[in-house]
Parts: sequence; C-alpha cells; structure tokens
Amino acid sequence: MPSVYIKTYGCQMNERDSEAVAAQLLAKGYTLAPAEAGADVILLNTCSVRDAAEQKAIGKMQNIVAETRRARPGVVLGFLGCMAQSRGRQLIDQLPDVDLVLGTQKFHRAAEYLDDLLAGRRESVVDVGTEPGSEATIREHLAAGNTAAKSVSAFVSIMQGCNQHCTFCIVPFTRGEERSRTIPDILAECRELIDRGVREITLLGQIVTSYGKRELPAREGRSGFVQLLDAVHELPGLERIRFTSPHPKGYGDDLVEAYGRLPKLVPSAHIPLQSGSDRLLKLMHRGYTRERYLGIVEKLRRVRPDMGLTTDIIVGFPGETEADFADTLSLAREVEFDNAYIFKYSPRRDTPAADLPDQLPREVKEERNARLLALINEIGDRHYQRFVGRQTSILVEGPSRKNAARLMGRTPCNKIVVFDGSPRHLGQLMDVRVTRAGSFTLYGDPAIIALD
Repeated sequence: MPSVYIKTYGCQMNERDSEAVAAQLLAKGYTLAPAEAGADVILLNTCSVRDAAEQKAIGKMQNIVAETRRARPGVVLGFLGCMAQSRGRQLIDQLPDVDLVLGTQKFHRAAEYLDDLLAGRRESVVDVGTEPGSEATIREHLAAGNTAAKSVSAFVSIMQGCNQHCTFCIVPFTRGEERSRTIPDILAECRELIDRGVREITLLGQIVTSYGKRELPAREGRSGFVQLLDAVHELPGLERIRFTSPHPKGYGDDLVEAYGRLPKLVPSAHIPLQSGSDRLLKLMHRGYTRERYLGIVEKLRRVRPDMGLTTDIIVGFPGETEADFADTLSLAREVEFDNAYIFKYSPRRDTPAADLPDQLPREVKEERNARLLALINEIGDRHYQRFVGRQTSILVEGPSRKNAARLMGRTPCNKIVVFDGSPRHLGQLMDVRVTRAGSFTLYGDPAIIALD
C-alpha cells in the first residue's frame, strides 16, 4: 500500500490536524513513512502566522521537488493547512510539481483526493472552499498499532475558526469563522481516547475560551466553555485537563473559579499577551488593557498559587516605540512568566497592521527580541531553580526527546521533568524529587515515600 510522510509546521492545532489526517489514511490502508525518502506521498501541513513559516514550507517543498521528481516522478506532493488555504492555486502556479493543495476545512477529504491522484484520475487538486460542519469531521486519532497511539496525552479539537480579527493576524482568513462541536460529540471522542489509555486531554481551539459562544447560553453563570470543562471533568479514567490557546477576554470569573473547583484542571495557563502597552493593544484590536491582563493573573494566582503561566509576545509591531517596548518589559517583570514565545512582527498580507505606518526595521525587531528573550530566560531560570530539592507529581509521557534512554513527564504546571525510569512507569502519575534544573527542563529521581 502507498506510504505517506507528513511534516507539520506551526501550532498544536496543526499537529492535531496532521494526526487526524494520518489516522484517516491509515484506516484506508496507507502506511506512515518515517521519512521523506521512499514515501509515495509527501504532505506538508503548513502555517501562515508569520511569513518566515510560509517561506520555510515553500523552501522545503522546492528541495523535495528537486530530490524526488527526477528519481521518483510518481511521488504525490501536497500542501495542507493554513498556507494552502491562504494561497490556494497560487501554490501550484509557483510550484507546478505540487499535486495537492488542501485547505483547513477539507482535511477529511485527504484520502479521497490522494486515491484519485495516485490512480491517475486527477492530475492535481486544489480545494480550499468552506464546508459547513467541517469542525466535526476530523476527530480520528492515530490508529491502534502506531506507536504514537500509545500516548498518555492527546489533543482534542473542540472548535475551528476565529472571530477576533486582531490586526496582525491572518488566522480568521485561513481558519474561517468560529464553529464549535457539540459537547456530546467531544465527550465521545474523549471516552474513546481514555479507553485507549490516554490520561491527559488538551482541549484545542484557535480561541478555545470562545467555545460555544453562539450555541450554548450561560447556565448558572457558567459560559459554554466552562460547561464543557465540567462535562469533561466527569469522565472516569481521566487524570488531567489542559486547554490552549485562550484569549484574555475569555477569563471570566467562572473560568478562574473552575481552577479552584475542578481538581483535574491543572494549574497551568497559556494566556497570550502580545504587548504590555495599552496603545499597542488598541492598535492590535486585542480588546483588553494592561490592567485587565494583570487582574486576570492576580485572580488566577489567588485561586492557584502554584499556577504556571506562559504567554505569546510580539516585538516590533508597527509604530512600537521604546516606551511601548518598556511597558512590555515591565509587565513581563511584574507577571514573572515561566516562559514566553516571542515573535518578531511579520506583516501578513490582507491584514490591517500590514498597512500601518512606521513599520520597524529588522534590526530594531531583532534587538528588542534579544532583550526580551534575555529577561524571560532570567525569570524562567529563577522559577525552575525553585523546584530543586522539591517533590512534585508528573504524568510520565515517554522517552525524553534528547535522550531516549531516559523518561520524561510533565508537572501539573507544565514543566518537563526528565528522570531515569523503566517502561513500567509509562502512563503513570508518579512523584519525583527534583535534583537539578536546566534550561526550561527539570531533572529528578523517582521519589521514595518513607513509611512510618
């Protein structure tokens, strides 16, 4: 049967989409190739958040074309995901050797189109149209027998699209308007995963806290998203619940209260900031102020003092002054994030920010990126050092990525711990004693519980 290699760029939503496409193809008799070499089908699942991500995927495909077309002309090459949605047929015009361009609402048609292309029934396929109900079509996870299927943690996509329209962001154009799955449908997928051994589920959405805004009215003061958290929390066999990515506007008192009320909801929150400057937040169309953001952090830490906090920050947004950037630095110091994903502003076509005056030069963006990164690393190092000598609980996920001879797990506040263990520890919740801290990684030993 044909073999498929899928390379994924970008966010966890893209990772989840790639998983679902892989499962769909496995169910149709395809096999998953470990690398490009020898694969009958090579698919790049793309990201459009920054121009660099698009150029990286295009450059990769150009290299693949050069390597495969002469020796293996029958290989099917395709783009999936956000860049495919954004650029459509333009990708085939630019790279005529590409056979498939599949948009974000068409993942469930991957097997159908690949069958046609491999059989010669079509020369190429471009499908980036909208499709009602697409949010509920991709729910398969990697099939039994594949090593990734034995994972103890899994992503569950609960919605597609975004209605926020931040001025810097292309996602509403590539993912469409918000569309939420039903709670029963989500719960059914979660139960299947738990039956396969999954113990931790991460709920995914472009703005996950907007789940059910149109479909689910508030009940007893709880938003649709908190209603979903309540329902998932009741599933037997599930140990932990995470979610990403939210929007600060979604952190109402009901969600803050849920962290103290639901034991399975781990004390970890990734809350995108983007800027510490009220002036820039307004230009970005973020819908909150610096004061509002700090208020959310204060409330969360009041409920869960052990809360792990990470964020996204953009440097070099058009018109960002040194004073604006100083506001971001001061907020980062005040919040003391455990980590932050820092992005140098990249103009995206058809977004309002791309047409703003005072676009900053690359040198300014790079210098500010370096300063902010140094601050985040300094704060993160202090936070990680505080764990040394302490005992913490982890869910053991599998081998360490850097050293397969060791195991790794995550603390409730989402810090990676690497330790020497055995296969019997896989999938277990266990206590470890942290012996040292590295760069955003903890190292430890299984804790020995003394008995009286």
